[in-house]
Amino acid sequence: MEKKNMTRISTIHLLGFQTPENVKLLVFFIFLLLYCVTLCGNLLIITLVSYSKTLQSPMYIFLSQLAMSDIVLATDILPNTLRTVLVNDTILSFSDCLSQFYFFCATLIFDSLLLTVMSYDRYLAICKPLHYCLIMNHHCCCTLVIICWSLSFLTVLMHTLIIAQLQFCGPNIVDHFFCDLDPILKLSCSDTAFLQIEITLLTVLFDVIPFIFVVVSYVIIIVTILKIPSITGRKQVFSTCSSHLTVVYIYYGNLAFAYLVPSEGQLGNVTKFLSLSYTVVTPLINPVIYTLRNKDLKKALNIFLTNFCMCIAF
Repeated sequence: MEKKNMTRISTIHLLGFQTPENVKLLVFFIFLLLYCVTLCGNLLIITLVSYSKTLQSPMYIFLSQLAMSDIVLATDILPNTLRTVLVNDTILSFSDCLSQFYFFCATLIFDSLLLTVMSYDRYLAICKPLHYCLIMNHHCCCTLVIICWSLSFLTVLMHTLIIAQLQFCGPNIVDHFFCDLDPILKLSCSDTAFLQIEITLLTVLFDVIPFIFVVVSYVIIIVTILKIPSITGRKQVFSTCSSHLTVVYIYYGNLAFAYLVPSEGQLGNVTKFLSLSYTVVTPLINPVIYTLRNKDLKKALNIFLTNFCMCIAF
């Protein structure tokens, strides 16, 4: 076992993907394109929801917040990833590394909470339609969004402060393209048993319990939809939650695949590519799923593009 340097480390060396020189520029432009498309797609959703009078329902307000979270996640991960592609050994200060971990973890928790709230919104809309407007009013919608953001950032802040109190004595080399939890803890020479218990509790509170809530909600929703006598009616009702259900499947599927697959014996690049699924791919495809599968968004997009083209013409 490699003996750790007992000097407290102040910088982190991210190894990134160790891209061969002959494809380095190609990989860089691919990641740059993914970042630009992610920003444009999510900004488009925020713009449509903000300016379209037909997209002021709670479902679309929640969707705009999901888009904002995806922008934060992509901006937290991808710019530094672009740097690691060009410079294989990227140096970050330890505080910058913890900051990247903080925003990464906060957005993951926020996404989990928001997807749970969105499933509750769909449950009310489909199973309790007479009470929907009374319960899920504008005040309730805004309150739920604020609670999700506050819980996410405050919880991760406490968690990050605990990590910052650990002794990190090296080596300061992280074989990853961003500062994830496991690579950071591997640098610590402190006892992390208490922290592992805390991580387990946070996983149960912000991943397992929300996932169970979402599953139960959609079981009730599906049972309710199946009771609708008209096939056309079933399709219309199910179409209002199909996009959200797809995003839920992708979100929890990617997390489960990345974190539940044993890392023992995996090559470094395998772990990195698994991490790409929820740090890069998910923020990219979320706006694609909603804009392609939602008639209201497609209609608002057509109106927006028409007005935009008319403004340019005049």
